[in-house]
Amino acid sequence: MIEKDPPVNVLGSPLTACSTGDPVTGFFRDGHCNTCTQDQGSHTVCALMTAEFLAYSKYVGNDLSTPRPEYGFAGLKPGDQWCLCAARFLQAHDEGCAPQVRLSATHARALDIVPLHVLKEHSDS
Repeated sequence: MIEKDPPVNVLGSPLTACSTGDPVTGFFRDGHCNTCTQDQGSHTVCALMTAEFLAYSKYVGNDLSTPRPEYGFAGLKPGDQWCLCAARFLQAHDEGCAPQVRLSATHARALDIVPLHVLKEHSDS
Protein backbone atom coordinates (compact mmCIF):
# COMPACT_ATOMS: atom_id res chain seq x y z
CA MET A 1 0.00 0.00 0.00
CA ILE A 2 1.30 3.44 -0.94
CA GLU A 3 1.56 5.84 1.98
CA LYS A 4 0.78 9.49 1.22
CA ASP A 5 2.88 12.28 2.68
CA PRO A 6 1.02 14.41 5.24
CA PRO A 7 -1.50 16.65 3.39
CA VAL A 8 0.03 20.03 4.25
CA ASN A 9 0.26 22.99 1.88
CA VAL A 10 3.15 25.41 1.32
CA LEU A 11 1.67 27.77 3.92
CA GLY A 12 1.72 25.07 6.63
CA SER A 13 -2.08 24.60 6.63
CA PRO A 14 -4.17 21.59 5.62
CA LEU A 15 -4.00 20.91 1.88
CA THR A 16 -7.18 21.95 0.03
CA ALA A 17 -8.53 20.42 -3.17
CA CYS A 18 -7.01 21.54 -6.45
CA SER A 19 -9.92 20.34 -8.60
CA THR A 20 -13.38 19.14 -7.72
CA GLY A 21 -14.54 17.51 -10.93
CA ASP A 22 -13.46 16.82 -14.46
CA PRO A 23 -10.62 16.51 -14.92
CA VAL A 24 -9.66 14.84 -11.65
CA THR A 25 -6.07 15.75 -10.90
CA GLY A 26 -3.27 14.63 -8.63
CA PHE A 27 -0.83 11.74 -8.50
CA PHE A 28 -3.55 9.75 -6.70
CA ARG A 29 -6.34 11.18 -8.93
CA ASP A 30 -8.12 12.37 -5.80
CA GLY A 31 -8.40 16.06 -6.74
CA HIS A 32 -5.56 17.00 -4.38
CA CYS A 33 -1.85 17.56 -5.04
CA ASN A 34 -0.98 14.81 -2.58
CA THR A 35 2.35 13.09 -3.01
CA CYS A 36 4.47 10.19 -1.80
CA THR A 37 7.91 8.72 -2.38
CA GLN A 38 6.64 6.95 -5.52
CA ASP A 39 5.63 10.30 -7.09
CA GLN A 40 8.87 10.78 -9.00
CA GLY A 41 7.49 13.86 -10.81
CA SER A 42 6.40 15.62 -7.60
CA HIS A 43 2.90 16.49 -8.89
CA THR A 44 2.54 19.05 -6.12
CA VAL A 45 1.85 22.50 -7.66
CA CYS A 46 -1.84 23.35 -8.09
CA ALA A 47 -1.97 25.52 -11.21
CA LEU A 48 -4.64 27.26 -13.24
CA MET A 49 -4.12 26.28 -16.86
CA THR A 50 -3.65 29.00 -19.47
CA ALA A 51 -3.42 28.71 -23.24
CA GLU A 52 0.15 29.99 -23.02
CA PHE A 53 1.22 27.38 -20.47
CA LEU A 54 -0.53 24.52 -22.28
CA ALA A 55 1.24 25.47 -25.52
CA TYR A 56 4.56 25.71 -23.68
CA SER A 57 4.07 22.34 -22.00
CA LYS A 58 3.25 20.71 -25.34
CA TYR A 59 6.32 22.35 -26.90
CA VAL A 60 8.63 20.91 -24.21
CA GLY A 61 7.19 17.42 -24.58
CA ASN A 62 4.31 17.12 -22.11
CA ASP A 63 1.09 17.51 -24.09
CA LEU A 64 -1.62 18.15 -21.52
CA SER A 65 -4.22 19.51 -23.95
CA THR A 66 -4.73 16.61 -26.37
CA PRO A 67 -7.44 14.15 -25.31
CA ARG A 68 -6.21 10.63 -24.54
CA PRO A 69 -9.42 8.59 -24.30
CA GLU A 70 -7.46 5.36 -23.84
CA TYR A 71 -6.42 6.75 -20.44
CA GLY A 72 -9.76 8.41 -19.67
CA PHE A 73 -8.14 11.84 -20.15
CA ALA A 74 -10.18 14.48 -21.98
CA GLY A 75 -7.27 16.93 -22.23
CA LEU A 76 -6.89 20.17 -20.32
CA LYS A 77 -8.14 23.56 -21.42
CA PRO A 78 -7.56 27.09 -20.14
CA GLY A 79 -9.28 27.52 -16.79
CA ASP A 80 -8.78 23.92 -15.63
CA GLN A 81 -6.83 23.40 -12.42
CA TRP A 82 -4.15 20.71 -12.44
CA CYS A 83 -1.42 19.36 -10.19
CA LEU A 84 1.76 20.14 -12.12
CA CYS A 85 5.16 18.60 -11.63
CA ALA A 86 7.11 21.06 -9.52
CA ALA A 87 10.13 20.99 -11.86
CA ARG A 88 7.93 21.75 -14.90
CA PHE A 89 6.39 24.69 -13.06
CA LEU A 90 9.84 26.03 -12.17
CA GLN A 91 10.96 25.55 -15.78
CA ALA A 92 7.92 27.50 -17.00
CA HIS A 93 8.68 30.23 -14.45
CA ASP A 94 12.24 30.47 -15.73
CA GLU A 95 10.88 30.74 -19.30
CA GLY A 96 8.36 33.45 -18.33
CA CYS A 97 5.17 31.46 -18.90
CA ALA A 98 4.28 29.96 -15.52
CA PRO A 99 0.57 29.73 -14.73
CA GLN A 100 -1.03 31.05 -11.57
CA VAL A 101 -0.93 28.76 -8.54
CA ARG A 102 -3.27 28.13 -5.63
CA LEU A 103 -1.01 28.13 -2.58
CA SER A 104 -3.65 26.51 -0.35
CA ALA A 105 -3.78 23.52 -2.72
CA THR A 106 -0.03 23.31 -3.44
CA HIS A 107 1.65 20.58 -1.39
CA ALA A 108 4.52 21.52 0.93
CA ARG A 109 6.78 19.05 -0.89
CA ALA A 110 6.78 21.47 -3.85
CA LEU A 111 9.17 23.53 -1.72
CA ASP A 112 11.80 20.82 -2.25
CA ILE A 113 12.01 22.12 -5.83
CA VAL A 114 10.35 25.55 -6.06
CA PRO A 115 11.20 28.37 -3.64
CA LEU A 116 8.21 29.80 -1.78
CA HIS A 117 8.84 33.31 -3.12
CA VAL A 118 8.50 31.97 -6.68
CA LEU A 119 5.18 30.27 -5.84
CA LYS A 120 3.95 33.45 -4.16
CA GLU A 121 4.92 35.47 -7.23
CA HIS A 122 2.41 33.40 -9.21
CA SER A 123 -0.26 33.14 -6.51
CA ASP A 124 -3.85 33.61 -7.62
CA SER A 125 -4.79 35.39 -4.40
